[in-house]
Amino acid sequence: MQFKRVVVTGIGALTPLGNNLEDYWNALINGVSGATMITQFDATKFKTRFACELKGFEATDYLDKKEARKIDRFTQTALVASDQAVKDAGLSSKDVDPDRVGVIFGSGIGGLITFQQEVMEFAKGDGTPRFNPFFIPKMILDIAAGQISMRHGFRGPNFAVVSACASSTNAIIDAFNYIRIGKADIILSGGSESVISEAGVGGFNAMKALSERNDEFATASRPYDKTRDGFVMGEGAGVLILESLDHALARGAKIYCEIAGGGATADAYHITAPHPDGLGAKNVMLAALNDAGLKPEDIDYINTHGTSTPLGDGAEVKAILHVFGEHAYNLNISSTKSMTGHCLGAAGVIEAMACIQAVVHDIIPPTINHFHDDPELDDKLNFTFNKSQKRTVNAALNNTFGFGGHNAAMIVKKYLP
Repeated sequence: MQFKRVVVTGIGALTPLGNNLEDYWNALINGVSGATMITQFDATKFKTRFACELKGFEATDYLDKKEARKIDRFTQTALVASDQAVKDAGLSSKDVDPDRVGVIFGSGIGGLITFQQEVMEFAKGDGTPRFNPFFIPKMILDIAAGQISMRHGFRGPNFAVVSACASSTNAIIDAFNYIRIGKADIILSGGSESVISEAGVGGFNAMKALSERNDEFATASRPYDKTRDGFVMGEGAGVLILESLDHALARGAKIYCEIAGGGATADAYHITAPHPDGLGAKNVMLAALNDAGLKPEDIDYINTHGTSTPLGDGAEVKAILHVFGEHAYNLNISSTKSMTGHCLGAAGVIEAMACIQAVVHDIIPPTINHFHDDPELDDKLNFTFNKSQKRTVNAALNNTFGFGGHNAAMIVKKYLP
């Protein structure tokens, strides 16, 4: 089979650093921290009282008030990001066959805020089952993909992907595969997550996964720093318009980059901890390179999973050294989670956007909040600490790993006719 080439023709972004692609990218390359004290609920009794929230986002600024009430925050952000992406791609009904346009969308947790609210309301009552009729449709993971398709009238392949923090990367890889084998012309893909709530923060606190650096919240997300103590929770949504190259050229679309390939593996090791030698991470990077038909030395930049956890960062570095060998020292490596926090199921697409912009603009966003070298990590690697760096970026690799041992990696490269 002759695979079709797949390109990115539109981007929509809601991130802790900005509610559109331009603001997000400018904050990234300027090393801005998105961490603030939590405003979405009273966190005073929690071990962690800060997160990377969306700033100035009100769903009713974008959506009808009645419509907004019927959907969870993770779907609200998905719809707003999809609107941005469709507009950015210049999609119109005259350019597309709606039966050939799909939506493949990811979330790690889905409507946790709705679930929490409904159960808490029930618990306050007299035991009589009174639930909002929109409870289930607001909560289920697939509803964001469904709502996006209904909003835009797209009737092609439509489903949700869940693989914890690898969800949106897996969704993009699925979309890429559907298009390149000819099952769709265009697919909106990405992910969203909004679980900054009592249940979300309390649950991750109980696992000892979150940083508790409340007095230094702005610098708490510090990947590869010796003093890292856990991740900072983030939220947001991102949508990429993936399109076959021939379809994009036929309608005169602008092209950001080309999707080169992707891979998925499992650690088959532990429910939350990564394989200590980075076995799954190593295998998924090799799988992505093989799928893309690229050699390790073709990669210029890796946006790492880099969550700021003691075990995770070290395992990923071991994997990078194994896969890239001596070329590892020629790479730029950075974790943009140092700025956005960990956006869970939306992390992959939010970081894919950083890779795309790095390829477009030839700038590497930094890993901020570096204060102390970790002697367990190879200090000859270029982690792009604290300041962005200019360099030619022909190809960038994005790593995302999820609880349950799910690993996904994708590669984007400069579009060359």
